[in-house]
This record gives sequence, structure tokens and C-alpha cells, in this order.
Amino acid sequence: MRRLSFLLLLTILLGGRAMADEGMWLPSLIQKLNISDMQQMGFELSAEDIYSINNSSLKDAVVALDRGSCTAELISKEGLLLTNHHCGFDEIQNHSSVEHDYLQDGFWAMTREEELPNPGKTVSFLVRIEDVTQKVTAELSDDMTEEERTKKISSVTRDLEKEAKGDTHYETYVRSFFNSNQFFLFVLETFNDVRLVGAPPQALGKFGGDTDNWMWPRHTADFSLFRVYSGPDGKPASYSEDNIPYSPKHFFPVSLNGIKEGDFAMIMGYPGRTNRYETSYGVEYTMNVTNPVRIQVRGEKLGIIDQYMSTSQKARIQYASKYAGSSNYYKYSIGQNRGLENLNVVAKKKDLETKFTQWVNADDSRKQKYGEALESIKEAYENTEVRKAQEYMAEAMVRGPEIFMFSYRALPIYRLLGEGETRTEFMEMIKKRVSMGMDTHFKDYDAETDQKVVASLMKLYADNVDPKYHPAFFAEVLKKYKGDFGKYAEKMFKKSVFDDKNELAQFLENPKMKDLEKDMAFQAALDIFDKFRELNDLSEENEDMLDRGNRLFLAGLMEMENGTNFYPDANSTMRVTYGQVHDYEPRDGVIYKYFTTADGYLEKEIPGDSEFDVPARMKELLHAKDFGRYAAEDGELHTCFITNNDITGGNSGSPVLNANGELIGVAFDGNWEAMSGDIAFEPELQRCINVDIRFVLWIIDKYAGATHLIDEMNIVE
Repeated sequence: MRRLSFLLLLTILLGGRAMADEGMWLPSLIQKLNISDMQQMGFELSAEDIYSINNSSLKDAVVALDRGSCTAELISKEGLLLTNHHCGFDEIQNHSSVEHDYLQDGFWAMTREEELPNPGKTVSFLVRIEDVTQKVTAELSDDMTEEERTKKISSVTRDLEKEAKGDTHYETYVRSFFNSNQFFLFVLETFNDVRLVGAPPQALGKFGGDTDNWMWPRHTADFSLFRVYSGPDGKPASYSEDNIPYSPKHFFPVSLNGIKEGDFAMIMGYPGRTNRYETSYGVEYTMNVTNPVRIQVRGEKLGIIDQYMSTSQKARIQYASKYAGSSNYYKYSIGQNRGLENLNVVAKKKDLETKFTQWVNADDSRKQKYGEALESIKEAYENTEVRKAQEYMAEAMVRGPEIFMFSYRALPIYRLLGEGETRTEFMEMIKKRVSMGMDTHFKDYDAETDQKVVASLMKLYADNVDPKYHPAFFAEVLKKYKGDFGKYAEKMFKKSVFDDKNELAQFLENPKMKDLEKDMAFQAALDIFDKFRELNDLSEENEDMLDRGNRLFLAGLMEMENGTNFYPDANSTMRVTYGQVHDYEPRDGVIYKYFTTADGYLEKEIPGDSEFDVPARMKELLHAKDFGRYAAEDGELHTCFITNNDITGGNSGSPVLNANGELIGVAFDGNWEAMSGDIAFEPELQRCINVDIRFVLWIIDKYAGATHLIDEMNIVE
């Protein structure tokens, strides 16, 4: 595998652009920083076409799905929304049953009346961005402690958010950038009537399953369709039969003209998080603690869930979404460690830190300002014992089993009962909150499986974390149950109302203090979250030290490389990335071309396999080669393609646009060889994997027969 030179690494880490494809740029700054480069690469539009406050622009067709978990884009004047299959997976699973298995069979609403509502699902449109750095930093001083600085930032940003919101229905928030060296205000409009319109069967939408996840070459129809609805006045409204399809300021034309090597490609979306300016100490911690803990705990949990899912169709539907959510970053963590090691990232980060230290020490004023930055970061990471316990607690106790988090919802009832005087109106309100979502929870819950998860992960925590960081009830397990977490979990589930819908409903009718005091799951949850808070308190001083060190380190780097265009790390705000369609060389003697065809479905097929089964109808259509106007110039049906755009989690579902701002694909993944990309961008290997929009349309038209959806779109040929 090719290695980066030190000079190239410095350019990358310091924000300079080794290639025009690196960078997650704020759309409001494109005119100032990027438009010249973009137009030289072939972009035919202006910066105003991308981001405008006063006129419709490309940003108005891009939404944060569920406040940034994914991205989606509008593709019709009637609010039709396109995103990934895995971004709609929860909704597809929630609507599925043994009688109507939309995961297995797919779902297509042939009329507006058939479109399915999804309580809690949201789409957010960006209204505007404002640089408020000077307004925030004017209230700060260098002699503030980190705690004082944080409190002042919170106070100032709250005022700015309140002022920007005024009497509108908009949402406003201020986000920090460059490790709290810059600040931007974002104004958004959020709609919460979002209905499921269509999704291919899982055999197409998730073809290749976990085996192909993060891999290229790829063959998958990773897309789903929703529709945004507004009130009759065009503004956000809760679900109602009186609501109307949202009329957008802009929607993307859909291009059938295809792509070729070297074509310009732009992606707009909401990338979740990157750490490109992480120090060697942070990278070592990620490699040695965060990723190994996640791999170990999730591997254990996934094995138990997989065993249950194999028992029946009902079990597969129940846990499909939970399994997918957990397995995605399980494999990611394996790949990231592999990539960081292969690219020798720690050593290269240390080289950069040596250069920084030399620059700082060359000037007394710089020594006074930045001299303690790296030492503070180093010291903050030295106490890994508490950090490791936090990682295990989060993965194994808080996010691992379901019963602890679910039972902890009864804490307000417990506290109210403990007051001695029951206030009826408050109790009824709290009971209603606890019971909300109960039906949905138990629909997709198997107590026996969760019991196995509890037993396994409690033992894993006990075996890997110092006893002084164990929850209090672990002492009872060791004394009364002789360390047998299996027996303890069995007793816990017998002595709890939180593993059974009927028992919980009966408890909520007449909650009593003694019932919660005897409920082993609830009492364990109290101990777990008490210990979690204790761990967070123990690490607070280190976190303040780390925040200050990282802030000063990055401020120093930006001063050291004054004149370089820096791009901020991703933080779930809208970004623009641009690059080209390109193949790549993953290793010696191997070249991956930039596209795949539907032939890959037939070549990879394993009949009856959960990951590589091909539905009979799909095979029939592929053998007939009835590709119609969706065929490429070579006569084949192209399925996926790759670009060198800079993306990460949260970009799933993002529109891939050509030089004219027309939709050519939907981004859905990164590639295995560059899994280190969230920390160190590798321009020769980094690739974004996208579904070809022609494949999407072919599935909708030829496979599903949902031609009415095609008719909604503005097709460019």
C-alpha cells in the first residue's frame, strides 16, 4: 500500500489541499475559499447557486434527516425525498410485520393515501449561516479557566440564538469550530410530517450485508423514498390528513447522462464527526482503548442477537435495525485501526508535533501562549484507567443491554414516590411520559435475548474494569451468586416489571415505592448511572485540560500556517465537498475501476444466503437486460460508482451532483482501504461509494413499477 510523504502529510493535516477533493467546507464560505478551484475543475455554476439567503439555491434541496443522523435530498416539486435504504431502515422495520414484511418484500406506495407516517422523524432545512466568532470571543479572555470560558460561551451563544430566533418558528443554534476557536450561528426550519413512500427489498437495498459493508467493488440499491408534508400554509405541522406535500424552494433535476472518469462531482450533506486535527496522543487512545472496547463489546452483543435472529422471521424483523446499527461501527472500528496502523498515522502526527514545538519555542510570546498545549493534551490522556472504564460503561452497560436504559425512565416516579406526598397531577404526567413508546419498544424486544446480553456484558465489564469502578450491585453478584452473572441476570429478569409489557402497564396503574425498591433491573440501573456519573466527574478535570490543549494546539497550527485555507472538522452542520470520479489502486497490482454493473448481483449470488440472495424478479429482469433509458453508453446497467469526495458518517444519503447541479447519485459509504479517513485523509485511497441514480430509477420503474414517482421528477437526458 502506498505511503504518504511527510511533506504531503503536513499539507493535509494543516488544512492545505494536496488535492481539491479534500475538505468539508461551509457553504456560506464557498465564494471566499473554493469557487475558483471548483470552476477550474469543471463546475458550471456560481457560489450563489450553491448557497443563497435571498434566492433559491442548491442548499434548499438538501436536508438533515433526523437532525443529522443522515442526509436526504428533494427530487420533485411535491416534496419527494431521496435518501439511503439504511437511513430509512428503522422506519421500514417499524412498519414491518410477519404479515407485511417490508424488509423482505420492499414497500411502494402507489397512491398518496398509502404513504406511511413516521412519528418522530424529521427533516431540517438550512435557512442561513452567520459567523459570530467576534461576538463570542469578545466576551472571552486568555486568563479565564476552561470552566469559566465554557460558561461564558454558553451564556453568549444562548443570547445569540434567542435573538436570531425572534418570534419565528425556526430553530437556531451556535456551533463551535476548530476546537472552539471559531463560532457560527445556524438557522433551520424543521418539518415533522415525513412519510415513507418506497423502499426496495433488503436483498437489493442491503445486498452484500455486513460482508460488503465499507467495501468496494459494491453492488447495492441503497436508497429509500420519503415525502415531506407541510400544513396548508406551507409551514411545519404535526401529522394530519389535512397536510399537503411540501413545496420546496429548490429540488434537484435528475440526470440520465451518466458519468465518466475525471468528471466533476460535488456532495452536499451533514457529515457527523471527524478529528483531522487530533494529536498523536488522541490517535493512540483511539487505537488502544476506544476501538478495542467497541470491537470487544459489540462483537459479544452481535453474536447473541444474531443467534436469536436466526430462529424465526419475527425475530429477524424485531432485531434487524438494532443489529445493523451496532454492526456498522463494529466493523468501522476494525477498519479504522487497520488503516491508522497501515498509514503509520501516529508517527506522522508526532513529526507534525515536533515541527509545531520547534515553531513555538522559537518565539517567547508563542511559548507563553502555546507552550503548554501539547503537554496538557499528553497529561490528559495519561490517566487511561478512568477513560477505559468510561468506554466500557458506555458500551457494555448503558448502550449494551436494553433493560437498564428502559427501566431508568422510571426514575421520576421513584423520586416522586420518595417525597412521601404524592402530587397526583405530576404523577399522571410522569406516568404518561414513561408509557410513551412502550408499544414500540416491546414490539421489537425479546426479554430472553436481552437477559443473555445482560449476563454476557456484565461479566465482560467485571473482567476488564478495575473493581473500584464497578456498579454497587456487582458486590452482591460476587457474594451471593459467587460471580455467576448468568444466574444474577436470570433472577433480575424474574424480579422486574420492565421486561414485560403487561407487568409494566399494571405497575403504572398504581405505582408503589416498594415495587421499585424490589425491582432488580431498576435498582441495577440506579447503580449503573450513579457510577457513570462518578466516572464522568473523575474525568472532568482531564477533559478541561484536554479541551484547552486541543484549542491552543489548533490555534497555534493555524497561526503557524497563516494564509492556508483551513476547513473545519465535521460537526453535523451542512458541508460541501467536491472532487472527481476516479478509480484507485488499493494495493500492488490491483486497480479498482470507478463503476460496477448489475452483473455483479448475478456473480455474487448465493441462493438462500441472508446477504447475497437475489430475488427471482431481479434475476429475470437482469437476464432480460431490459434496461431501457437507464442503460449506460456501454449498454449495461451501472449500479454504483466512486468519487474522491471527502465524506463521513452523516453524509449517508447525500446527493452527488454533477457540474450543472444535477443529481447523478446518492452517497452511502466509504472504502475499506481508507477507514482512517476521519482522522487522517489519504487522497490516493480515499473514495466515496455512491449508488448510480440510473440504477435507482431503474429499480423504481422496472422492478417496482412505481412509474408515478418517475413522472414527478425532472429527468434530464
